[in-house]
Amino acid sequence: MRIAYWIVAGPLALLYFYGGALKVLRSPDRLRPMMAWVDRVPLPALRALGGLELLGAVGLLVPAALLAWPAPAAAVGLVLLQLGAIPVHLTGGDRRIAFNLVLLAAAAAALGLSFAR
Repeated sequence: MRIAYWIVAGPLALLYFYGGALKVLRSPDRLRPMMAWVDRVPLPALRALGGLELLGAVGLLVPAALLAWPAPAAAVGLVLLQLGAIPVHLTGGDRRIAFNLVLLAAAAAALGLSFAR
């Protein structure tokens, strides 16, 4: 089960680390071509979302690397993040939520695998 967790959590953490870093470091003008919804969110909220994504990425990897088994809190947070992201995309007219659904499924899988010993 540990190997399965790393297969799911490793790439998921990389994706969240990348996306979170972009949201924290880049201006909304530079994010707009990738994320059409940035104009509908205040800049502090955008930065906070990026920070949460960074924390989620670290939370998926660090406990699993340092402890005997991963802690589920980060996976729960990332599931909740995607459950909030999907309505934001849908209400803004952006119907391309397939990537969000994949991230949701991967975070849910990481959550399930964090409980399986």
